[in-house]
Amino acid sequence: MSADELLERPPWSALTTTQAGFALGNDLARRYPPDIAPMAAIREIFQASLQALAALMKPGDVVGLFSAKPVSDGRELAVINRKDVEQMVYVGSTPEPAGCHHVTLTADDVPEMMRLAELAKPGPFGVRTIALGCYIGLRRDGQLVAMAGERMRFDGFTEISAVCTHPGHRRRGYSSLLVGALTRNILQRGETPFLHIYRDNTGAANLYRQLGFMHRRSIAVTVLKRPA
Repeated sequence: MSADELLERPPWSALTTTQAGFALGNDLARRYPPDIAPMAAIREIFQASLQALAALMKPGDVVGLFSAKPVSDGRELAVINRKDVEQMVYVGSTPEPAGCHHVTLTADDVPEMMRLAELAKPGPFGVRTIALGCYIGLRRDGQLVAMAGERMRFDGFTEISAVCTHPGHRRRGYSSLLVGALTRNILQRGETPFLHIYRDNTGAANLYRQLGFMHRRSIAVTVLKRPA
């Protein structure tokens, strides 16, 4: 597939290629395990695909479905929310090495990462999200105050995600440092960084433009729940 086709449906692209080892499902529908990420994907918006997705969910489960087309309620799944996200792709040059030392985060850091994500709310972050790629952070006086990492990956592309800073340590350039470090590493692997932000997060959009990211397109994320 072309780069544009891969970027149109990132979860499907990831779960059928580089991250197929994490996938639950089949050729009609796939999802990440719930403790890794809430994203899901279907081959086409047909009833058979939605039924296949429902079969991967327990009663009460919620997933986010990326799609350029609207998804409606079905017999097995209810639409509980729709969110527009902006997809941005890196078009700049390789960033210079960060002047601030960051640490590579491991499974031992997950409880602290979960607490930071709960405070800063960068988007979904689970107890095994760290399994998807490299996560890095900044510590001040031993406390994790900022983090960012890699989430969806497919041929030639890696998504930067979970970019967040503790509310008491913002406006110090920590997000820029971490995103720059990840961008540098991804480019050195011969891949292109991309990311998603909520449409109303204009502050983040301005920051990422300054860092070399360009808006590619808007993508609808439909939040689906299997009724209990």
